[in-house]
Amino acid sequence: MIIPIGEWVIRTACNEATTWPRQVTIAVNLSPVQITSRSLVAVAKSALAESGLSASCLELEITETVMLQDDEKTMRVLNELHDLGVRISMDDFGTGYSSLSLLRKFPFDKIKTDRSFVSEMADRDDSLAIIRAVSAIGVSLGMLTTAEGVETRDQFELVKKEGCTEAQGYLFSRPKPAGEIATLFAENTRRVSARAKLKLATAS
Repeated sequence: MIIPIGEWVIRTACNEATTWPRQVTIAVNLSPVQITSRSLVAVAKSALAESGLSASCLELEITETVMLQDDEKTMRVLNELHDLGVRISMDDFGTGYSSLSLLRKFPFDKIKTDRSFVSEMADRDDSLAIIRAVSAIGVSLGMLTTAEGVETRDQFELVKKEGCTEAQGYLFSRPKPAGEIATLFAENTRRVSARAKLKLATAS
């Protein structure tokens, strides 16, 4: 059932994202089965066309293990998706094979560092070193780097210090129904606006 379910998820995600602020992307996790499906590129193309969502606002996440299955076919599918303008990210980097050759074979837009390293970085120097290394690789290859599982302000400040360009986790929000996302965006906009006004008032 993963093929029809996956198609429904992509179409639903694209439709939902059209109600979001224009600069916000929506990420959809893909299973290895979807990557080897002949219909994936066509589904992504039609979902974007029917919803009117910009391809750059759709991000498809794959794991390292996907890259090891039928390598030639996988590369062809990913390149076709990339040619559409869709963003491709490698999820849970560091927990699988972590082959750096994968980053040379395909121009990923983003690398997502697994949450296990974030949760342990305050107590384990090796976890912190891995986050630092992945961030450096991202900068060198022109890729964004996301730290997953950020739950505290201290963790956020630390991953930011180590060079991660994005952070994801419960510190910002727990999973919410689609109907509550608009309120979340509005609250974030108000907070950003309030901070900007505070900075302006302080400067003047």
